[in-house]
Amino acid sequence: MSTGRTDEFRKEAVRIALTSGLSRRQVADDLGVGFSTLNKWVSAHRGTDVVSAEDRDLARENERLRREVRILKEERDILKKATQFFASQKP
Repeated sequence: MSTGRTDEFRKEAVRIALTSGLSRRQVADDLGVGFSTLNKWVSAHRGTDVVSAEDRDLARENERLRREVRILKEERDILKKATQFFASQKP
């Protein structure tokens, strides 16, 4: 039961899956394709130039920045809790 997805659609789906920073499941849901189907497309296009070197570099940098933001938010939350704790202590 093929839905007749074009090669262009498949390539764009692979590019989005590899560079968007979203989970593959989220990309599959957003595009209205099955999760396993998207994974097959990614595997099939693994050796091609669907994603340019520049896009790959940007995706890596975005992932690094997301990790950094997550760590900074965790540190901020710890400092907020410590501030509340010490503010509640009576001298």
